[in-house]
Amino acid sequence: MLHMHKTIIAACIVLLSLFALPSAANARLQCVTYARQVSEVQLSGNARDWWGHAEGRYDRGQTPKVGAVLAFAGTRSMPYGHVAVVNKVVDSRHILINHANWSRPGMVERGVMAVDVSAAGDWSEVRVWYAPTRSLGLRPSTAKGFIYPRTVTASADNAGSTKG
Repeated sequence: MLHMHKTIIAACIVLLSLFALPSAANARLQCVTYARQVSEVQLSGNARDWWGHAEGRYDRGQTPKVGAVLAFAGTRSMPYGHVAVVNKVVDSRHILINHANWSRPGMVERGVMAVDVSAAGDWSEVRVWYAPTRSLGLRPSTAKGFIYPRTVTASADNAGSTKG
Protein backbone atom coordinates (compact mmCIF):
# COMPACT_ATOMS: atom_id res chain seq x y z
CA MET A 1 0.00 0.00 0.00
CA LEU A 2 2.81 2.43 0.87
CA HIS A 3 4.51 1.61 -2.42
CA MET A 4 1.31 2.45 -4.32
CA HIS A 5 1.03 5.86 -2.57
CA LYS A 6 4.67 6.66 -3.42
CA THR A 7 4.02 5.71 -7.05
CA ILE A 8 0.93 7.94 -7.20
CA ILE A 9 2.81 10.85 -5.60
CA ALA A 10 5.72 10.38 -8.01
CA ALA A 11 3.33 10.31 -10.97
CA CYS A 12 1.65 13.50 -9.75
CA ILE A 13 5.02 15.25 -9.39
CA VAL A 14 5.99 14.22 -12.93
CA LEU A 15 2.67 15.49 -14.31
CA LEU A 16 2.95 18.77 -12.43
CA SER A 17 6.51 19.28 -13.64
CA LEU A 18 5.37 18.79 -17.23
CA PHE A 19 2.88 21.61 -16.82
CA ALA A 20 5.48 23.82 -15.12
CA LEU A 21 8.19 23.28 -17.74
CA PRO A 22 6.72 25.50 -20.49
CA SER A 23 6.57 28.49 -18.14
CA ALA A 24 10.11 27.94 -16.94
CA ALA A 25 11.34 27.46 -20.50
CA ASN A 26 9.53 30.60 -21.70
CA ALA A 27 11.09 32.59 -18.87
CA ARG A 28 14.45 32.11 -20.60
CA LEU A 29 13.26 32.23 -24.22
CA GLN A 30 15.41 34.52 -26.33
CA CYS A 31 14.38 36.24 -29.56
CA VAL A 32 16.67 34.16 -31.79
CA THR A 33 15.40 30.86 -30.40
CA TYR A 34 11.81 32.00 -30.86
CA ALA A 35 12.41 33.30 -34.41
CA ARG A 36 13.98 29.99 -35.44
CA GLN A 37 11.02 28.10 -33.95
CA VAL A 38 8.30 30.09 -35.72
CA SER A 39 9.92 31.08 -39.01
CA GLU A 40 11.60 29.38 -41.92
CA VAL A 41 14.72 31.49 -41.47
CA GLN A 42 17.23 29.19 -39.83
CA LEU A 43 20.29 31.17 -38.79
CA SER A 44 22.51 30.98 -35.74
CA GLY A 45 24.40 33.48 -33.64
CA ASN A 46 23.24 36.61 -31.88
CA ALA A 47 20.40 38.58 -33.44
CA ARG A 48 22.83 41.39 -34.37
CA ASP A 49 24.64 38.90 -36.64
CA TRP A 50 21.62 37.52 -38.51
CA TRP A 51 21.68 40.16 -41.25
CA GLY A 52 25.29 39.33 -42.15
CA HIS A 53 24.79 35.58 -41.74
CA ALA A 54 21.82 35.72 -44.14
CA GLU A 55 23.95 37.09 -46.98
CA GLY A 56 24.13 34.48 -49.74
CA ARG A 57 21.70 32.17 -47.94
CA TYR A 58 18.48 34.21 -47.92
CA ASP A 59 17.22 37.19 -49.86
CA ARG A 60 17.24 40.42 -47.86
CA GLY A 61 15.52 43.73 -48.36
CA GLN A 62 13.70 46.74 -46.98
CA THR A 63 10.12 45.67 -47.77
CA PRO A 64 8.11 43.89 -45.08
CA LYS A 65 6.58 40.55 -46.09
CA VAL A 66 4.66 38.02 -44.02
CA GLY A 67 7.06 35.38 -42.71
CA ALA A 68 10.16 37.56 -43.07
CA VAL A 69 12.44 38.23 -40.11
CA LEU A 70 13.06 41.85 -39.18
CA ALA A 71 16.69 42.07 -38.05
CA PHE A 72 17.63 44.81 -35.59
CA ALA A 73 21.19 46.05 -35.21
CA GLY A 74 23.15 45.72 -32.01
CA THR A 75 23.28 49.03 -30.13
CA ARG A 76 24.46 50.25 -26.74
CA SER A 77 21.00 49.70 -25.27
CA MET A 78 20.48 46.45 -27.21
CA PRO A 79 23.99 44.96 -27.63
CA TYR A 80 22.86 41.56 -28.97
CA GLY A 81 20.38 43.06 -31.44
CA HIS A 82 16.90 41.64 -31.88
CA VAL A 83 14.89 39.63 -34.41
CA ALA A 84 11.14 39.50 -34.94
CA VAL A 85 8.93 37.64 -37.41
CA VAL A 86 6.44 39.56 -39.57
CA ASN A 87 2.93 38.32 -38.81
CA LYS A 88 0.96 40.80 -40.94
CA VAL A 89 1.69 43.73 -43.22
CA VAL A 90 -0.78 46.51 -42.43
CA ASP A 91 0.72 48.99 -44.89
CA SER A 92 4.20 50.02 -46.07
CA ARG A 93 5.07 51.55 -42.67
CA HIS A 94 3.07 49.43 -40.20
CA ILE A 95 3.43 45.72 -39.53
CA LEU A 96 2.41 43.26 -36.84
CA ILE A 97 5.22 41.10 -35.49
CA ASN A 98 5.71 38.05 -33.32
CA HIS A 99 8.79 38.07 -31.10
CA ALA A 100 10.23 37.18 -27.70
CA ASN A 101 12.24 38.90 -25.00
CA TRP A 102 11.30 42.50 -25.84
CA SER A 103 8.87 43.84 -23.24
CA ARG A 104 9.98 41.48 -20.48
CA PRO A 105 12.64 38.75 -20.26
CA GLY A 106 11.41 35.65 -22.07
CA MET A 107 7.96 37.11 -22.82
CA VAL A 108 6.48 36.06 -26.16
CA GLU A 109 4.36 38.71 -27.91
CA ARG A 110 2.22 37.96 -30.95
CA GLY A 111 0.63 40.43 -33.32
CA VAL A 112 2.20 43.56 -31.83
CA MET A 113 2.74 46.76 -33.81
CA ALA A 114 6.06 47.81 -35.31
CA VAL A 115 6.25 51.12 -37.16
CA ASP A 116 8.83 52.36 -39.66
CA VAL A 117 9.78 55.84 -38.41
CA SER A 118 12.79 56.30 -40.72
CA ALA A 119 12.93 59.44 -42.84
CA ALA A 120 13.56 57.37 -45.98
CA GLY A 121 10.78 54.84 -45.32
CA ASP A 122 13.34 52.02 -45.45
CA TRP A 123 12.71 50.37 -42.06
CA SER A 124 16.12 51.48 -40.74
CA GLU A 125 14.49 53.08 -37.67
CA VAL A 126 11.62 51.22 -36.03
CA ARG A 127 9.42 51.81 -33.00
CA VAL A 128 7.95 48.65 -31.46
CA TRP A 129 5.00 48.07 -29.12
CA TYR A 130 6.21 47.97 -25.51
CA ALA A 131 3.82 46.15 -23.16
CA PRO A 132 4.75 47.86 -19.86
CA THR A 133 3.66 51.27 -21.23
CA ARG A 134 0.93 49.85 -23.51
CA SER A 135 2.26 52.00 -26.34
CA LEU A 136 5.00 52.14 -28.94
CA GLY A 137 8.47 52.42 -27.44
CA LEU A 138 9.66 55.96 -26.86
CA ARG A 139 12.90 55.62 -28.81
CA PRO A 140 13.38 54.12 -32.26
CA SER A 141 15.54 51.04 -32.66
CA THR A 142 18.01 50.66 -35.52
CA ALA A 143 17.12 47.88 -37.95
CA LYS A 144 19.03 46.36 -40.86
CA GLY A 145 16.01 45.15 -42.81
CA PHE A 146 14.06 41.99 -43.59
CA ILE A 147 15.40 38.49 -44.15
CA TYR A 148 13.07 36.57 -46.45
CA PRO A 149 12.58 32.82 -46.16
CA ARG A 150 12.82 31.05 -49.50
CA THR A 151 9.08 30.30 -49.47
CA VAL A 152 8.22 33.99 -49.09
CA THR A 153 10.33 35.17 -52.02
CA ALA A 154 8.98 32.37 -54.22
CA SER A 155 5.34 33.26 -53.54
CA ALA A 156 3.59 35.90 -55.61
CA ASP A 157 0.78 36.00 -53.03
CA ASN A 158 3.13 37.05 -50.24
CA ALA A 159 4.80 39.69 -52.40
CA GLY A 160 1.39 41.25 -52.93
CA SER A 161 0.73 41.38 -49.18
CA THR A 162 3.26 44.19 -48.78
CA LYS A 163 0.90 46.68 -50.37
CA GLY A 164 -1.32 48.44 -47.87
